[in-house]
Amino acid sequence: MNTATLGLEEPQVAPVPLAQDVKIIALVGFAHMSSHFSHLLLPLMFPIFTKEFGLSFSALGFLMSVFFAISGFGQAFSGFVVDRIGARPVLFGAILFLGLGCLWATQASSYADLILVAVLLGFGNCSFHPVDYTILNQRVSQPRLGHAFSVHGVTGNLGWAVAPVFMIGISTATNWHTAYGCAAVMYFSILVLLWIFRDSVVTQVQSKAHNTSSGSMLSIMKLPTVWLCFGFFLFSTMTLSVVQNFAMTILESLYTVSVKSATMTLTSYMLCAGVGMLSGGFVAAKFPTHSDRVVAICMALGAALVALCGTSWLDNLGAMVVLAATGFALGIGGPSRDMMIRKATPKGATGRVYGVVYSGLDVGFAIAPAFFGFFMDHAWYSATLYGSAITLLISVFFALSVGKRVIAA
Repeated sequence: MNTATLGLEEPQVAPVPLAQDVKIIALVGFAHMSSHFSHLLLPLMFPIFTKEFGLSFSALGFLMSVFFAISGFGQAFSGFVVDRIGARPVLFGAILFLGLGCLWATQASSYADLILVAVLLGFGNCSFHPVDYTILNQRVSQPRLGHAFSVHGVTGNLGWAVAPVFMIGISTATNWHTAYGCAAVMYFSILVLLWIFRDSVVTQVQSKAHNTSSGSMLSIMKLPTVWLCFGFFLFSTMTLSVVQNFAMTILESLYTVSVKSATMTLTSYMLCAGVGMLSGGFVAAKFPTHSDRVVAICMALGAALVALCGTSWLDNLGAMVVLAATGFALGIGGPSRDMMIRKATPKGATGRVYGVVYSGLDVGFAIAPAFFGFFMDHAWYSATLYGSAITLLISVFFALSVGKRVIAA
């Protein structure tokens, strides 16, 4: 691979006003928040679905398998669409699918309806990362990219944090059909907002000649760095999945933490991750050429903290503090992670590479619950934490390998 195939997106020569960058970052962040919001649209209603439709947990779990399978495959494909027709129309389509999914849920009366909701939401969620990073890489000035990536990560966490309050609050006050109706109104309102500021999210379409040469689908899939980045996301996401799905049960079982305290710890983890991402924006801006090392250090520290929680050496408060600190450590590495992938991306192929790479996130979310769920079914709580620490250490290997490949190129 020669140096012409790797590098940053097309350089910007004219200085970009701060207000312009802020507007673009805010719009992309708002869209990203709606994507993470969609991750919890179905799981939050599981207790209601079990009573209303008499569904087993296996049947409910299949809904999320459908969601993430479609999102994963769609994400890899959507990156090529983004580079061919531009990010803006794909973004509009994604928001539209999410709105339609929520709209269909308002009339859902069977398991088949819920599967269709999962399909629509999966199609809606699949394209956000290639869309978002194409817009940010093309439209935000180079000195502010690290901060743009940190805000992008924080808004994703906010989507996870807002969804329970929004959906549970409305469904408790009215009913679950109304909650989905309000979510549909939210998505269509976001679509209107993005349409009003559509000039801020337009991106350059890659030329056909470029798409059929070094940027073709086959050539992109042959790049070792693409699959190393994919592997990084797969294994690092498995740890996040363990925290989201099993941390509360593990804290209750290993440390006799109350349900309320365990819930607060999970919330603290997400908030600390958000603060870490904001701090990580400054780190990414200060060490742009060493992003792989920053990522490796943060992942290794996170692995050590997760493993420490698994030892049962800590008291109740200590375990909660250490787990929250894990979110902060991993959050710091977020913006540098995005910079690392950016450096490994061929010119003009941002959408395609980010689409393939970030599909590893969906694969990780799909695999982890089933794999570590086996551990949890056998009450291997410490082993679950040790296993998630190991997956983080594996992601360190992938991050450093990406850095070596980029330098060698």
